[in-house]
Amino acid sequence: MDEKLIRFFHSLDRSYFIEGANRVLSTLDAPLPIGYGQTISQPSLVLYMTDKLRLDKELRVLEIGTGSGYQSVFLAEFAKEVYTVELIEDLSDKARKRLQNLSYHNVHYKIGDGSLGWKESAPYDRIMVTAAPRLMPQELIGQLAPRGLMIIPLGPSGNQVLMQITKDAQGGIHEKRLLDVAFVELVGKYT
Repeated sequence: MDEKLIRFFHSLDRSYFIEGANRVLSTLDAPLPIGYGQTISQPSLVLYMTDKLRLDKELRVLEIGTGSGYQSVFLAEFAKEVYTVELIEDLSDKARKRLQNLSYHNVHYKIGDGSLGWKESAPYDRIMVTAAPRLMPQELIGQLAPRGLMIIPLGPSGNQVLMQITKDAQGGIHEKRLLDVAFVELVGKYT
């Protein structure tokens, strides 16, 4: 695993991304509610997914599911630009304020159906999906650049698999199963 990523992971205070009574639980390696039926992912899974995305400062990343902004800050730290889509406006607004307060200005925010991606700014070198659609969103595959990589939890509630999707130079799609996971369901076209 990347040493810079590990150092950043240990330096980041997760409690900054959690409000209310659950803030005292921020050091637990567990998902926690952030309102609106959404969760902040467990820290070890955020670290694992970020590592599997193989980021560098030349890459443009699409994030589906801004949530609290916790995953977003990892992407902003290790990528050139982040385009993040959140269905719930209040969560997006709070995440934007958090990241701006941390001096991240390479993040662009959109309110909308994440399963449709952000077509106007495509293609993306990397795509990180932080909520699980039942079926593979074809719009996201279409917005992934050649030689691009996507991390996505896929499947119905209670039976999801974290997938690593790569697109080769000719546009061919290759799938790799990483591990069994439990994410909130992605709300939108592929629910």
